[in-house]
Parts: sequence; C-alpha cells; structure tokens
Amino acid sequence: MSADPAACGALLLCRSDPAAVGPAAQLLCIGASPARAESRAWGRMLLAQAGPEWSVLVPEGRPWLDGAEQVDRVARGWASALAVATPWPTLALWWDEGGTGFTLASGFRRTVGYVWLKNGTPVGEEEALSSFVGRLGLDPVLDTQALEALTRPDSDADGRARMLGLLAVLGRAGLTLPAGLAPGLHSDELRSAAAALPDVEQVQWTGWREVVSAELDVVERGRLGAWMRGPRARALGGLQLAAGLPAVLYGVRRRSSGWAVAGAVLLLNGALGLAYDTVRARD
Repeated sequence: MSADPAACGALLLCRSDPAAVGPAAQLLCIGASPARAESRAWGRMLLAQAGPEWSVLVPEGRPWLDGAEQVDRVARGWASALAVATPWPTLALWWDEGGTGFTLASGFRRTVGYVWLKNGTPVGEEEALSSFVGRLGLDPVLDTQALEALTRPDSDADGRARMLGLLAVLGRAGLTLPAGLAPGLHSDELRSAAAALPDVEQVQWTGWREVVSAELDVVERGRLGAWMRGPRARALGGLQLAAGLPAVLYGVRRRSSGWAVAGAVLLLNGALGLAYDTVRARD
C-alpha cells in the first residue's frame, strides 16, 4: 500500500558545489521522453547552495505525489544515478507517513542507508552508520558517537527528530540547509521554499551536447580524471555498460523510474567513457 503523498518529501544532498552538481543533475531527466516536456516533470529539480562544499537538490516529487512509486525507492534511485556519474557522494533524505530515512550513494560502492519509524524506532544496522562516516569524511570519534545515539531507543525522539539529529552531525561537516528546507515538509512546501531562495537554479534539460560536454568536464576535473583514458577507462566503461543494461531492464519490468534512470545513467557514462578514450587516443 502506498504512503500518503501529503506526508512525503525528499532532498538530495551532494558533497560538491552547484556548478558541478547542475550539469550532472540534468542526467536525471533522461528517464522520460525528450519529446514532451510535461512527461519529464517528475525530473524537474531546484538546485541551491547548502554550505561551502554542499549543494541541495529539491525534486518536484511527481512519482510519489502521483502515487506511482514510494518516495524511498525513488530517492535511492536518484542518489545512485548521481553517484555513479560523479566523483562525489550523494545523500538522499526521505520521509513519508511511515517514517524517515536516508540513502548514501558513492560511486560503484553498495549504497548504505538507515530508517527510523514514525515514532523514532530505529530500523537498521549500525554498520551502515560507520560506512556513512567513512564515505563522507566525518570525524570517526565524535560524529560516530553522535550517530550511534540515533540508533538507541528514545521515547522522546520521533522520526523527524532523528533526521534533525543526522543533519546536526552533517552541520559539523559544513552542511547548512537553506531556510525553509526541513524534514517533514510536503514536497510542494519544499519547492516553494527553494524557489524563494536568492541564488536558486532550475535544473533544466539543455540537450545532449551540452550535458555530455559538462559531464566530461566534471569528471575530468574530479578525482576520476585519471580514469578518463587508457585501459582503466575502457575497463570502467565496460563495467558501467554491463551494470546499466540489467538495471534498465529491471526498472522497466518493475515500472521503477528510479532503477530505470540509474541504469540509463550507467549506460550513458559507460558509452561516454569508451567514446572519450577512443577520441582522445586519435588526438
């Protein structure tokens, strides 16, 4: 049974600045027909700065508002799609009438996540939080202790309070959510608050040429730049193609836009990597 759309919302937090996140986020639009702008409405997002080294993406939320999918599945798919396309981690925060949770995606590593029920009851493994600390470069002592406190029973902390505790830990790593963006709000409220921000950007599809150019520039300037050419680049491209096709087929079979987008991004990046290596080899 689907969750009540009125209680659903999600945010995507990226450990990078908006200039790098914007081009990569356009890839989330490829999960819909390029011929009809309205069919891509589920992929429209607003982008804003969320601290010196952080950005926040505020999705429109059509999949869960229309009752087509659950918010946690969509958020997980989007985070995975962004993570495999970029050199920085992506954290998806989500909430619905049943509780709150997060999914952290980083490259091709297995995603890690945690869930709290609406009353704050923790449902997850503490090992996920240790991976969370390591992948985001948090303090292995102080931040780990703070996160472990979120896994213990607490009758005074509901799901929203748990999420606020998580955000407090990330705040020590430089995350500062803009005013009006808070866990528990309806997707429309989040969009309205984000739209009122002074430096907010609308993530829009600008065409394959611009997206391809921007995506290559992001990757080449990042930690994955060394993987752009040579045997490692060809191996990585082949791996992305091999992983992307099953993900797309699974998404189509299950009618899951999150999996379909993640698979499509894998296929795109694999093809781009192989093509880029071939073109550069001819230079």
